[in-house]
Amino acid sequence: MNTTITSPATPKGKGALAIIRLSGPDALSIADSIWKGTTLNGCQSHTAHLGYIMDESNNVLDQTVATIFRGPNSFTGEDVVEFSLHGSPWIIREVTNLLLRKGAHAAEPGEFSRRAYLNGRMDLASAEGVADLIASSSRAAHRLAMQQTRGVFSKEFNELRDKLIELASLLELELDFSEEDVEFADRSRLIEIATLLLRKIDRLTDSYATGRAIKEGVPVVIAGMPNVGKSTLLNAILQEEKAIVSDIPGTTRDIIEDTCEIEGVLFRFIDTAGLRESTDRIETIGIERARKRLNQASVVLWLIDPTAPLIEQIEEMSESLSGLDTYQKIIPVITKTSAPGMSETSIDIVRNTLSTSLQSGVFSIDKKNIIEISAAEGKGLDALREILKQATTSDFDPEKELLLTNARHYGDLLQAGKALRRALDQMAIGASADFIAMDIREATAALTSLTGAITTPDLLNSIFSKFCIGK
Repeated sequence: MNTTITSPATPKGKGALAIIRLSGPDALSIADSIWKGTTLNGCQSHTAHLGYIMDESNNVLDQTVATIFRGPNSFTGEDVVEFSLHGSPWIIREVTNLLLRKGAHAAEPGEFSRRAYLNGRMDLASAEGVADLIASSSRAAHRLAMQQTRGVFSKEFNELRDKLIELASLLELELDFSEEDVEFADRSRLIEIATLLLRKIDRLTDSYATGRAIKEGVPVVIAGMPNVGKSTLLNAILQEEKAIVSDIPGTTRDIIEDTCEIEGVLFRFIDTAGLRESTDRIETIGIERARKRLNQASVVLWLIDPTAPLIEQIEEMSESLSGLDTYQKIIPVITKTSAPGMSETSIDIVRNTLSTSLQSGVFSIDKKNIIEISAAEGKGLDALREILKQATTSDFDPEKELLLTNARHYGDLLQAGKALRRALDQMAIGASADFIAMDIREATAALTSLTGAITTPDLLNSIFSKFCIGK
């Protein structure tokens, strides 16, 4: 914290512009030592100045704009200078080396954000939101990261923690007067507050699967038996010839994956090998990989070919999907609806047979959620996109409630929830205040660590080492 750090804040490679950032107690004096123009140390905060960067031999390295941010009103809370340079890799390298020779230190990954946290410019949850914001690859992921960066998550966590502190204070007061047999904390009121808090914590932890899927891209596995139209559907969704399409069963032997954004949500579509019994060693490996991907999917599109025998397809579907986790959404898709001989009546027969067979099997599928498409002609794709979006956000509304996306937050909330459940169990059996207070304190500590009010150097190192250099 007593050193001045520097690093490029823009990605490697050629570009029109690049930014090199300086932060620390000597940022302005180091900047002036390479600067030809208005003396930066005498300039007001949040002002930009045109000048030249000069090396030790008084050679011009670049004409540059220097922007001044004086602490504590800067990103890091320290004096900050940002040089906007031309994006030549040579210029970036030479200016960076020049700053190092003038006394600056090379910034470590995430060190600027770490200093912002340590200087009280943001809490830990907000700092982690900065990393998510940089990595966001869809409108929905960007919205979740912005909520975290702007402190919406921290506000929710702090409100939960404050309620727990209120509980703990009543119990601690009761312990202080234990010899006088006085009960300050009404047990029914404590149970009511703790139950409400636990519901909120459980809601947040339950949202983690959805939030993480939105953050990283919702994994959608396209599955089914050979030749049902999986690769054709993938190509139609992506609007490019990503996968080879042929009439030969077993054409797709390995996982083919690509992404597509649908109404602001990023989906990762995964085309898999056709599921069947095979003696081909290479195809068998592809089938095994397909079955593994089914267990990693948030949504499974199971394709049914109405021109092929239905019973075999339904039996394979029931067998392959029966062991999946409950959070996964299974969407049956009837393909090839424009094939010769297909009519509204024949498609309806397939739909009814499929619905009846599945409802009597290991899992139930609502008839209205069975989609009909003709990928080759683009029919039914809009309906498929709509049901994909509904399947992803049906349990949670990202527009109206918080979705958990961070594994650390998830772990801390799970710990808080377990401790709070133990406290409720203790209250239910009429345990003494000291046992209840112990669990309440543990739950409070877990929530406090979310925002970094209680933390360790090892935790900080783990979090900020994942940031890019320059941020």
